[in-house]
Amino acid sequence: MSSHDAKTGFLRSVWNRGRNEFGLLFAILVVIAFTTFASPSYRDKPAQNAHEILRQTSLLGIFALGAATVIISGGIDLSSGSVIAFSATICTSIIYLLVPQIDGQPQTSEIPVWIFLVAFAGTLLVAVLIGSFHAWLITSIGLPPFVATLASLVGLRSLARLLIMDVTKFAENRDTGSTQIYIPDDTFRHLGSEWWISMVVFAVLALALWLLLSRTVIGRHLYAMGGNEAAAELCGIRTVKLKWLAYCIGSVTAAIAGILHASYIGMAEPVNDAVGYELNAIAAAVVGGCSLAGGFGTVGGVILGALFLRVVIDAVAKVFAQNPDILEGLIVGILVVLAVAFNELRNHGQRSRQFFAGSLGLLNVFILTLLAGVITSVTSPENKLRNAVIAAVGTLIILGAKGVAERRALRET
Repeated sequence: MSSHDAKTGFLRSVWNRGRNEFGLLFAILVVIAFTTFASPSYRDKPAQNAHEILRQTSLLGIFALGAATVIISGGIDLSSGSVIAFSATICTSIIYLLVPQIDGQPQTSEIPVWIFLVAFAGTLLVAVLIGSFHAWLITSIGLPPFVATLASLVGLRSLARLLIMDVTKFAENRDTGSTQIYIPDDTFRHLGSEWWISMVVFAVLALALWLLLSRTVIGRHLYAMGGNEAAAELCGIRTVKLKWLAYCIGSVTAAIAGILHASYIGMAEPVNDAVGYELNAIAAAVVGGCSLAGGFGTVGGVILGALFLRVVIDAVAKVFAQNPDILEGLIVGILVVLAVAFNELRNHGQRSRQFFAGSLGLLNVFILTLLAGVITSVTSPENKLRNAVIAAVGTLIILGAKGVAERRALRET
């Protein structure tokens, strides 16, 4: 083999292994270029915007790493948003109970460092207990991962509100009825507001998880269990311990994000904290290349998936100045569907599959055409009807042509 052939083979191998990551990098650059062109914010305040995107990406990436570990192992964790809110409650509650009091009121400024260390350790310990409880529900009780973590999604946020009511009542020796705890201490606020601190935490966790997944036997067993749990058990892999590890990583990373989130806003407010974050975590993982069927995914892909998601959400906020938060769920939902569909087609080599040849396909040509028109209408600041008609007709032409081509191909075979 010549040196040229060896070089070509090496480059082809790198491309095949990292084409999802290369595609995400290209997509990130395209979104940034579009936002720079469409909004003056990126041109006027580049450093400020970069720092905020990196801080938000780091926060999302921290608990997305945990969600990805669970997905790679063949499970799913719907509780990360509620675990973040619950962990913020545990952290601020411990601080609130340990700070000295003056005239019966907890002093939440100039707090000694040891109190923070105790609060962080207690929060992480509670996260391990949550992950262990999830693993027990799944492995011993036999609940599907979806149901086990859905219970935490619903229950932990309510439990956090009840805990805060009791903690404030105990600390202040009176019934306040409050469901919030404020910690305005400068050191605590500094932890979450400095963009580089979240980024360093994210980088350390990503490195540790990369080493675990790609350089250890445990990591290979996690992939094997996610790909085929029955075969993994026949090979002697202890799947119960692996599931415990995966769900503990998921809950601990969410707890770390909860501490950073509470320190950034200086309080715990479970009713509003981290609402919908579990969808963002799963979205970052699947956009980064993790297969929901398990057994496939990389740490690098999750990092780029989190960055891509935050860049897109930030672009929506910059381009659509009015009510960008309303569009965030729509954008994330579309990205999740597209990413999962693309991964499924790529992994199973089914790019030639027929989508619109049958009656169900024709019905969905109509549904997608209607959807394109409605989304274009609600996101257009003016000329809503004209833009909606243009988008709907364009979608109908493209999908209709695809359907006709598929029907012809079907008749010829």
